Amino acid sequence: MSPPIFLLIAMIIISIIALALYGIDKAKAKKHLWRIPESVLLGVGFFGGAIGALAAMHLFRHKTNHWYFWVVNVLGLAVQVALVIFLSFD
Repeated sequence: MSPPIFLLIAMIIISIIALALYGIDKAKAKKHLWRIPESVLLGVGFFGGAIGALAAMHLFRHKTNHWYFWVVNVLGLAVQVALVIFLSFD
């Protein structure tokens, strides 16, 4: 009944990437430079990096006023947790 280790490792790596992308985007926003597209930030959060994306939103105070970032990342987190639970049962 243990979750597949490859899935957990992948989610950790994607969460680190999400955290980095949000941090880079925030830094670029402050300097009025080219930004990372919102679709990339939303995609990386939904498809494996929800924990990193939500942590980054809080840590960097970035994209917190956009309701759709909260919805997509929380839904992504729910899907990711459900997937880990589902794959934990043999």
